[in-house]
Amino acid sequence: MASSRNSVSKTDPKLVLSHKFAEDEVTYSERDVAIYALGVGACGADAVDTKELHYVYHRDGQPFIKVLPTFVSLYPFKKSNGLGLVDVPGLHYDTKLLLHGQQYIEVYRPIPSSGTVVNKVSIAGLHDKGKAAIVELETTSYLKETGEILCMNRSTVFLRGAGGFSDSSKPYSYTAYPANQIFRFSIPKSEPTVVYEDRTQNSQALLYRLSGDYNPLHSDPSIAQIAGFTRPIQHGLCTLGFAARAVIKSFCNGDPTAVKSIFGRFLLHVYPGETLVTEMWLQAPRVIYQTKVKERNQAVLSGYVEIRQIPSSL
Repeated sequence: MASSRNSVSKTDPKLVLSHKFAEDEVTYSERDVAIYALGVGACGADAVDTKELHYVYHRDGQPFIKVLPTFVSLYPFKKSNGLGLVDVPGLHYDTKLLLHGQQYIEVYRPIPSSGTVVNKVSIAGLHDKGKAAIVELETTSYLKETGEILCMNRSTVFLRGAGGFSDSSKPYSYTAYPANQIFRFSIPKSEPTVVYEDRTQNSQALLYRLSGDYNPLHSDPSIAQIAGFTRPIQHGLCTLGFAARAVIKSFCNGDPTAVKSIFGRFLLHVYPGETLVTEMWLQAPRVIYQTKVKERNQAVLSGYVEIRQIPSSL
């Protein structure tokens, strides 16, 4: 007699897609913004860097510190600790085997250095990949005070071991709307326009987790080993912050408001303490980038940053 355990543990796509997330509010301060900036390496190489000090200090009398656009990637994590998938009915997976696959961010207006946002979350995609399930979550954030739309995050999450819930000859796949154009890019074969090198700190993941992503994969050695890593790995969104900061510094003269959208595809893990080398190609209005770990000569992240206006001096 077959065990019913497998049928109970399989993902039920109808239940997953019918789930309605409750709206939630996230309140943050300038302290949160500064801690985030430090967590993605701002002023790590030079504490008085003229293009980065404004992320953590009111330089030259500026009334508010400036906000890196990747800061908004924290909004879905602030109260859910793992994008809120744990409470989705019909979705069965091991939290230790969750991996972040892709992240897309659109920023519609300058990000306040403090305030309250209201998050509206929906499941934008669900795909059966056999050995894994892929879930796409879309979070649209509004300024509570005015109701204006501030930004949108679209997160792609791999749930290892959660696939196989549909016919293997015709795997289940659902997407709320086509995203092929958004996610389409290619790494040029030409020499990069700019190359930026930045060493992460051994404690980088421990610092970044203070911004709200407390997944033990990034801090607990035993959990990391269960997941197949020799030691805790750096958050993918932390690496994305490093890459976006390199683009802003290299092509926007350090002005974070120049960024319109950001896309990142996580290719491989990063161990805190490794050196990140970000290669960038200007294809206005986009900057295509690829980030490699210098010590292993392996690409760990690729994507693009769309810029509202490229400075004429470039």
